[in-house]
Amino acid sequence: MREYWDLFITFARIGGFTFGGGYAMLPILQRDVVETKHWATEEELMDYYAIGQCTPGIIAVNTATFIGSKRKGFLGGVVATLGMVFPSLVIISIIAAFINNFSDIPWVQHALAGIRVCVCVLVFDAVLKLAKKSLIDAATYIIFGAIILVSLFTNVQTFIWVIAAGVAGVVIKSLMEKTRKDGSASGEGAGKGQGEDK
Repeated sequence: MREYWDLFITFARIGGFTFGGGYAMLPILQRDVVETKHWATEEELMDYYAIGQCTPGIIAVNTATFIGSKRKGFLGGVVATLGMVFPSLVIISIIAAFINNFSDIPWVQHALAGIRVCVCVLVFDAVLKLAKKSLIDAATYIIFGAIILVSLFTNVQTFIWVIAAGVAGVVIKSLMEKTRKDGSASGEGAGKGQGEDK
C-alpha cells in the first residue's frame, strides 16, 4: 500500500507544480523518476515519451501510466495516472470558475508571460540532457537532423514523426549492420586468399 501511495504522491506533486504541459514536466520527471526514485532510466523515459506521442491522451499522463505499470502493474498505472491528473483537475476547476474575473488583469498577464519563458528554459535543459543519451552514433544524428528539417518546414503530425523515426532507426541500423558484416566477410575472404597464395 505504501508503494501505491508513493506513486500517487510523486505524480501528484509533478502534476501540481508543473506549468506548461507535458513537455514542461519532462525535467521534473527526469529528476524525480530517474534521478531520485530510480523508477526508470533516461532511455526508458525517452521511450515512454515517444510512445506517449503516438497514443491518445496527454504525453505526461501517458508517461505516468507507463511508469506506474512498470512499478506495480495495472493498478500501479491507474494510481500513477490519478496522481498526475488529480491536482490539475482541482486547480483547473477552481480557475475555470473565476477566470473571467482576473484574466485581463495586467499583472496576471505579465506573470503568465514570465512563466512561459521559464517553461521554455526547463524544456530546453531537459532536451539537452536527454540528447546526450539519445544521440550516440551516425544513425541517431541522421534521424535527428531529418526530423528537425521535417518539423521546421512541414506541418506533419507529431505521431507521424515518431513512427517515421522508429522505422528509420530499424532501416538505418539494419543497413549499417549489413555493411559491417559484408566488410568483415570481405576482410576474412581477402585474408584467406592471401594465405592460399602463400
